Amino acid sequence: MTSTADDRTPVHPSLSEAGRLLCAGSYLDAAYRDRVIQELYVHEERYVAPSYGFDAARVLAHALQARRAEVAWASAVLAVWGLGLLLAQPLLLFLLLPAAFLSGAGRIARRRAATGRGSRFLELLLRGCGYVLLIGVGLGVLQGALQGETNVGGTDDSLAAYEHILRQIEREPFTVVFGLPQLGYVIAGAYAWTALIVFALLTLVVGFQRGHFARVISTSLSRTRYADPNADPASGSRFARIRDRILRTQHSRLVVYNVDDPFCGAGAAYRPWHLSVELRPRTDGVPPEPLDNERIVARIRPRLEALRVPSPHGSPEAEQAVLDRLRELVVDECVFLPANGLPVAHRPDLSDQAFDAHRAGAVEEGGERRRHFLRVRVGGWDENLVITVFVRVHTQGGMLMLEVAPHVLLPVRPQFQEADDVARRHLRNNPFAKTVWALQHAPRSLSKALTTLSGGSRGPWQIATEGHGGALPAGPAVSVRELAAQQDASLFQLMDLDRYLKTIQDRIVAGVTLALHEAGWHTEEFAQRAVTVAEGGVYIQSVSHSAFSVGGSGHRNQTSHHTGRGDRQ
Repeated sequence: MTSTADDRTPVHPSLSEAGRLLCAGSYLDAAYRDRVIQELYVHEERYVAPSYGFDAARVLAHALQARRAEVAWASAVLAVWGLGLLLAQPLLLFLLLPAAFLSGAGRIARRRAATGRGSRFLELLLRGCGYVLLIGVGLGVLQGALQGETNVGGTDDSLAAYEHILRQIEREPFTVVFGLPQLGYVIAGAYAWTALIVFALLTLVVGFQRGHFARVISTSLSRTRYADPNADPASGSRFARIRDRILRTQHSRLVVYNVDDPFCGAGAAYRPWHLSVELRPRTDGVPPEPLDNERIVARIRPRLEALRVPSPHGSPEAEQAVLDRLRELVVDECVFLPANGLPVAHRPDLSDQAFDAHRAGAVEEGGERRRHFLRVRVGGWDENLVITVFVRVHTQGGMLMLEVAPHVLLPVRPQFQEADDVARRHLRNNPFAKTVWALQHAPRSLSKALTTLSGGSRGPWQIATEGHGGALPAGPAVSVRELAAQQDASLFQLMDLDRYLKTIQDRIVAGVTLALHEAGWHTEEFAQRAVTVAEGGVYIQSVSHSAFSVGGSGHRNQTSHHTGRGDRQ
């Protein structure tokens, strides 16, 4: 990370609030945790996407720790269910029916919420059938417990009763509508105390698991403990090797990229634009000078860096108290290098000497694959709102081309931002509320445990069988920060986004205009057209499955975030 010239330097990425929330999110969202592990740990052939405002190595460390803990708890849940199957096999086999009904109803509801398709009547029918069967089981357990039936295998009367019901259903299949609830009632009565003991154990395990994750978030991931990166959970030689690779590449000025998604990690594109103008000599008698890309960049950069200096406020103390995030603006240069075509096990040289060599070649060549950019970054709202502007200039055949590609990382999901509050409320809640929560989540613990164990074994199996270690190097497929970004931002955040972006673009245009004027070229046409383009009159817009198109569009206070990254706006 490049520091600013001012004493107000940005928070180090490894200590940012956004990074802490990403680590907490690995304990809250299993799907997000699995994507982090897949991208950073399993696919070791992929270079990590640039980590703007956070440390991906710390996120991976907590994701691995969260998965290990959840696998351990899932094993405990499965052991309790196995004990129940051993002691009350008929009852657990019967419970598969209401579980299947409720699972089908939930699947229909999720499909309707995602696509708008799905029969509400069928959902209600399945849900009703599931609840009727569960009510029958509950009444049977209650009666059996009150009568004191403790025979693990069930009483002779109960065995005879459900054998009679089964024969009746076999003779008249239509009676299954009324026979199944009665069957569940009889079976549950036969295994009442066994079911209560197993369910009590299951409730304890589920409750302790919730408490464990809440304690991790409130202790290891508290703001004070997170300030010590050495406290992160880490183990294994593979993690040490991958952690070293991430630390070398995630903040490097040499960006190894995927051709299909070169700005992966910077967020969603926010009205990128470009401008081409003819270089025409002025008529005031000043002879024009050759104008190269290096000279233009040299005029842009000081004007951007001047944004860090606060306006006069009457006293040095008042100036130091200014909290504008532009004081922490970071300006540096980067060179994009394609991952395609690199040899197996290639370890790129990311040293300052290598960057200087690539910069010297890329700043003037205007190549398609290796590209030089001036990079401007502002991290607002505790690095939750990150604006990165990539600037590229090129002179060719008497033409000046200016490309400006702003990108925005929107704030972390509300679910992750509420992690501290969720953990605190659970730990400080009363025992009755904790018990109610565990009772509500215990019935669905089996499917969740099986999903966790299957997902936990997928990564090691892929590592052992898919040969990612010997694959050709590839650019990043996704950014773990972009995966955790929400779809929109608040009005305050959007107002800040517009202010930062317009201020930076004005300084870019002013720098190019100054370079043109000093070299003896006309500036009026460039200044006029640049203002029109930057304000949204004409800008580059990416269209799915097509090349760049240029067209008119009005200004909208929103950005689009697409996990598939097929469409960008």
